[in-house]
Amino acid sequence: MHRFLAALLSIVLLLPTAAMAQMLLPGQAAQSKTEGLEIGTSTSEIAITSDFRGADLTIFGAVTNTDSLLLAIGQYDVVVVLEGPRENATVRRKERVFGVWMNTRSMTFEAVPHSYSMSSSRMLDDITTPLDLTDRGIGIDHIPLTPVGFVGNASNLGEFRQAFRRLQENGGLYDRDPSGVRFVSSSLFKASLRLPANIPNGVHTVRAYLFKSGNFITEKSVPLRVIKTGIEQMITDAAHSQPIAYGLVSVFLALITGWGASVVFRKD
Repeated sequence: MHRFLAALLSIVLLLPTAAMAQMLLPGQAAQSKTEGLEIGTSTSEIAITSDFRGADLTIFGAVTNTDSLLLAIGQYDVVVVLEGPRENATVRRKERVFGVWMNTRSMTFEAVPHSYSMSSSRMLDDITTPLDLTDRGIGIDHIPLTPVGFVGNASNLGEFRQAFRRLQENGGLYDRDPSGVRFVSSSLFKASLRLPANIPNGVHTVRAYLFKSGNFITEKSVPLRVIKTGIEQMITDAAHSQPIAYGLVSVFLALITGWGASVVFRKD
């Protein structure tokens, strides 16, 4: 009798533990589920002609393994970026010297995107913290601008960084749209990126970043090739592949053009 009561008591004491284990298992499975991100572009190559005036690039994407509750209350955010080829960029400051404007100071930044177009589901500051954006280099204001060589007066660094961003934005090479990403269904989204008229040649990169409740989850990237076609491409190829012949032809054409102009506008 005593053994039966002891066994019964042991079973009663173990029941809460077993129930807790059964309740934790689904929760653990839910926590181990990680959201995924897939993207695709409307085209993998863009041909630039002489009459190119800019265009819009459409990006399609899908978020997988989402939490339906968090999705319903808008806790998922997507940022899509088109980065141009990276190269060193020099910013020069002009000052008036003896009545003449001259370049007096300059600073070169290492491997910065020549062009940068960004769209997001809302304002970046509403998606995550500025520190997280800076760590991942997301957004025009958070692109790493590392100076090359000796900086000198460090107080000028911020001034030159602001000047670089301002010049790129004024030239149309850097662009942002805080409402350019739209969810067209529960998990599918569409983004529109602006391609400037002076977009550089080369391999560009489309990057998509997924955030959940302000936390970075994952990212995805695909390449995008931008090429010139027609006579512009022929001239570019000739300048790179046969620079001596290209230079001689350019000088010859300049001489012919100058001589022709002098004949046409000569006063008898």
